[in-house]
Amino acid sequence: MVDDIEELIRLRAFLLESDATAGLPYAASSAQERVAWRAQYRTWLAERLGQDGDVRVAVAGGSGRLRACAVAIIDQRAPSPACPGGRAAWFQSVVTDPRDRGLGLGAAVLQHLTAWLRERGVDEAVLQTTAAAAGFYQRAGYLPTGEQLLFKPLENTKEELLA
Repeated sequence: MVDDIEELIRLRAFLLESDATAGLPYAASSAQERVAWRAQYRTWLAERLGQDGDVRVAVAGGSGRLRACAVAIIDQRAPSPACPGGRAAWFQSVVTDPRDRGLGLGAAVLQHLTAWLRERGVDEAVLQTTAAAAGFYQRAGYLPTGEQLLFKPLENTKEELLA
């Protein structure tokens, strides 16, 4: 899996550097930001891949490249009616290479991670999506919460990464 780091970065760039996400507060808006997030993500992946921790990456491979991937991160939250044990998962970087969309690869990596989460005693899984992808997740059984996801960068966060 460590050998796939550059491919995982390439796939995540579809989410953070594409025309579809341009202008969103979490997307890279300059070449300097692209270099910074890629370097930090490379380090983050290298520290977590291959370990039996609370992060798991699932991939769908192809000939010399990854075709789809997803990341699940287990978090210990305060218990709630929907999450009585407090173990919740956050899906990140669910992305299929545009050349391979519509083949069920995104659904396959989500199903793989969902099985892993169940084995780990996770009560719920949440994710953030765009309006364009919401139907995909709803077909997979994810329900809209009616809540809005809000974003606030903390002081100097971007500046520290870019330094």
